[in-house]
Amino acid sequence: MDKELLKIENLTIGFPTKSGIHTVVDHVNLEVGKGEIVGIVGESGSGKSMTSLAVMGLLSEEAQVSEGSIQLNGQELLGMSREERRKIQGKNMSMVFQEPMTSLNPVMKIGTQVGESLKLHTDLDKEAIRGRVIEALASVGLRNPELLVDQYPHEISGGMRQRVMIAMAIINHPDLIIADEPTTALDVTVQAQILNLLKKIHRDMGSSILFISHDLNVIKEVCQKVVVMYKGVIVERGDAKEVLKHPKHEYTRKLVASMPDQVRKSQNTKKLLEVQDLNVYYKENKKLFSSKDKRKHIIHGMSFDLYEGEILGVVGESGCGKSTLAKTIVGLNREYDGKLEMDHLKPQMVFQDPFSSLNPARKIGWILEEPLKLKGIKDKKQRKELVNQMLTEIGLDPSFANRYARELSGGQRQRISIGLSLMRGEKFIIADEPVSALDVTVQSQILRLLLKLHDEKNLTYMFISHDLNVVHHMCHRVIVMYLGRIVEMADVDELYDHPCHPYTRMLFDSILTDEEKETTDSVTVNEILPETVDGDGGCPFYGRCRYAGENCLSEVPTLTDIGTPGHPHLVRCERIAYGEKYTAAD
Repeated sequence: MDKELLKIENLTIGFPTKSGIHTVVDHVNLEVGKGEIVGIVGESGSGKSMTSLAVMGLLSEEAQVSEGSIQLNGQELLGMSREERRKIQGKNMSMVFQEPMTSLNPVMKIGTQVGESLKLHTDLDKEAIRGRVIEALASVGLRNPELLVDQYPHEISGGMRQRVMIAMAIINHPDLIIADEPTTALDVTVQAQILNLLKKIHRDMGSSILFISHDLNVIKEVCQKVVVMYKGVIVERGDAKEVLKHPKHEYTRKLVASMPDQVRKSQNTKKLLEVQDLNVYYKENKKLFSSKDKRKHIIHGMSFDLYEGEILGVVGESGCGKSTLAKTIVGLNREYDGKLEMDHLKPQMVFQDPFSSLNPARKIGWILEEPLKLKGIKDKKQRKELVNQMLTEIGLDPSFANRYARELSGGQRQRISIGLSLMRGEKFIIADEPVSALDVTVQSQILRLLLKLHDEKNLTYMFISHDLNVVHHMCHRVIVMYLGRIVEMADVDELYDHPCHPYTRMLFDSILTDEEKETTDSVTVNEILPETVDGDGGCPFYGRCRYAGENCLSEVPTLTDIGTPGHPHLVRCERIAYGEKYTAAD
């Protein structure tokens, strides 16, 4: 680091309220040196994103900067006119946002959006811009960039959209890149791809990065220095690994210790759900599939059981069929064949985004009463008492019954979603990515709540997630899915101690830090998940597996049990089936 690139001094930001100015960033001092990666960590409301928006000049009109200075390369940014700001934005500094689908224009082609900054800040002609855009898309690991430039954002996956956002951010080789929660909602392997990409850009281009996240593991992996924010104030700062290994401030210690204790093992043998040779399809969509296709095959020959009181984890990348499986079990998708039997259960869902699943026009009390009405409880007073009781059980005051979903935080909305799933008294809950979009401390609170309710009410969970650390702490057994098939299934400790399928090992490799990685026993995490789910032919993992042989191309491996009596460990792999072992030397 030669000298300071970004210098923030005494930055104070507030919003006007009836009782005065509500301060959200309070006298923040922060420096980012040239060629440096600095992380800001903290929960929602800590002021980390507000600080980054102030740097970019993207604060809302209501926000008031009452004090402070923001300098980029010695040039003061506060007080600049909009026109002066535009000359800097996208050229000298740029931003990668958390959700690319809402940041990308849905009606503009990708090439147009990525090239917009070149159009504003250079004299390049149309063809030259197109060439630079194709180069930028290729540089962030996107295949067929010459075709991608003519596609729209909805036509590509979430991980690809995030790469497009990064291409937009780097196309003018800015001095500073601000990455605001760029991997929060991504699968573990896609997250690893994006983090590796940002580190590569930092290494190759020398850009400084201000990296904002609530994920401590990500901060430790990417950043050289870290700043910890709490309620608008910086409470701790220093070397990233040192701060997260030996936190001094009480709040930092709380963040580091926020993962719940591991759940005890289930010993119940009563079978609640039996799935045998399940095949799930989607109906034909003539715009996407040829007229010859009547149904698209999504899940292939899946078989497993779920026992009373068990927490069964389901992990895998986007597109593997996790959510399709959940929707089929709860009855939202009836295009399937095979055996799907439940012991007089009506499974309930807890969704990833409670805000989109809660009626915005109704108060929380009304929403929670609806299942009771369907259950046949006509006494209004009784319904209100049950609602108040449920609000207390999920850790909220009964007064929340009079609020709307928009008045609640993400964690509070997720508590309501959990309470809603329990209102009918059902014992089987499918939790589909219930904490992936939450801050680490709120995530911990929700996980603890789920475990508390599990113990108190003898609930059974199917817990769907891409976060392997969360699954390890929550679940008794784990199913690993890849392109519609189970590729590995075992008790949680057995799976985590002895992952056998090359794909499972790839998943685990993608969450290790550089210090923990010794050798990569499978494909690199930069390989991209195939776009289609094709169950015919050979092993679905063939194209990404470094161990694949001729048989793998022509035959789908069977699930082979390599476990011990009473502790099955099923693996769908040709080499495992023949007793062969994977070694680092391979």
